[in-house]
Amino acid sequence: MFTFPSSTSSHHRRSFLQAGALGIGSLSLADLLRAESAAGVRSSTKAVINIHLDGGPPQMDLIDPKPDAPSEIRGEFKSLPTKIPGLHLTELLPRLAANADKYVFLRSLSGAMGNHDAFQCQSGFGDKELAFIGGRPAMGCVVSKLLSTSKDAAPAFVDLMQGRPLVRNSARPGFLGTASSAFRPDISHLFERQLENGMKAELARRGSGHSQSLALTKGLTVGRLEDRVSLLRDLDTIRRDIDSSGSMHALDEFNQLSLGILTSGRFAAAMDLSKEDPQVLERYTPRIIRPADAFGSMESPKCAQKFLLARRLIEAGVRCVSISISDFDTHSRNFSAMRYLGPLIDHALHTLVTDLDERGMLQDVMIIVWGEFGRTPKINDKAGRDHWPKVAMGIMAGGHLKTGQVIGATDKHAAEATERPVHYQDVIATLYHHLGIDARSTTLTDTTGRPQYLVDLGQPIAELI
Repeated sequence: MFTFPSSTSSHHRRSFLQAGALGIGSLSLADLLRAESAAGVRSSTKAVINIHLDGGPPQMDLIDPKPDAPSEIRGEFKSLPTKIPGLHLTELLPRLAANADKYVFLRSLSGAMGNHDAFQCQSGFGDKELAFIGGRPAMGCVVSKLLSTSKDAAPAFVDLMQGRPLVRNSARPGFLGTASSAFRPDISHLFERQLENGMKAELARRGSGHSQSLALTKGLTVGRLEDRVSLLRDLDTIRRDIDSSGSMHALDEFNQLSLGILTSGRFAAAMDLSKEDPQVLERYTPRIIRPADAFGSMESPKCAQKFLLARRLIEAGVRCVSISISDFDTHSRNFSAMRYLGPLIDHALHTLVTDLDERGMLQDVMIIVWGEFGRTPKINDKAGRDHWPKVAMGIMAGGHLKTGQVIGATDKHAAEATERPVHYQDVIATLYHHLGIDARSTTLTDTTGRPQYLVDLGQPIAELI
């Protein structure tokens, strides 16, 4: 349900829709409304890009090499010195190594729940927390709740995660309800991510409301749309007259917010990569080849353009963007997979950070790259590494962080944190801090009327802010 202001003329209404060039018919409007509560015209340009390495990246094969460990732990990759004296990454990350002063390397990420989803990377909490009242909300949903205004021209929170499927619906609003949900556009036509049979079944069980389309339903023209709008406005007038609870007022506001995103055209333009300079598109596309023995769920090199899409959405006014890169679930053929995925992430992240820096945006945008857990130090009999919740890795950049640092250390096998453990909630609290939100003192009221803090044991990483 949506309405135009009654003072809008028929001609103006039609021009408004044509200018926006956004589709409505197949959109899940009720879900879309919440998203529009935030960004475009806003008092702050601070934003977050949350990059999930779906499946759990192997820490020792990327940012925490152990060259002196036995071969069954050390693996196949050489250690590479970086711009930071004494810091080594693996040979898979040459761009990050050469520009290490622009990054923070988290080697002691702790407290992983061990679940194959992104919820802990989206909220800091396990997915069972407060499940009896709907669960904890993802950080982006909190941002949508706290920082949205009716003047915004883009959603506060856009979820572009794919796979497993849609990374187990990790961007969910929890006890905040659907009005604070992420806006989740369908990007399958841009970035293919094959699902295993079990994942397909899980996605099917979720039904058709898991993403929004930005195209008009076939046969629905602007003229027909404006006729529907007029009819719905008349019906709403009748309902408003008999409403004594004030709920119609809230619904009206929700509908108007939805209409803004549908008609402004700003968000749709940001989602359209064909509008980007071809040279920039080329810059974001690594010249690497997907290995012949790659898992079916492993994405093509084009997936690096998700980083570009995130930048475009931030420019359009989005406050929080989540993306995923698959597939780091390397129970087998770990080294073949990482020879592809490591350079892909190296290229995409370096390009994003450089691009934001050149545009004067880097200090306004905080970036976090991480996964749901780490990988076993010991290589299994399938040349793979299994799940390892004891310690994980992360990479941060931008957002006025004090970069050029390594936070924490692990033992000689990269198996456990031995210095400065950093909890997932500490990272989330740092992201909130960047957005001007004090996660330790800010509360949200849950469905029982009780206040809930945004984190319960995390705090901003002092060394970085």
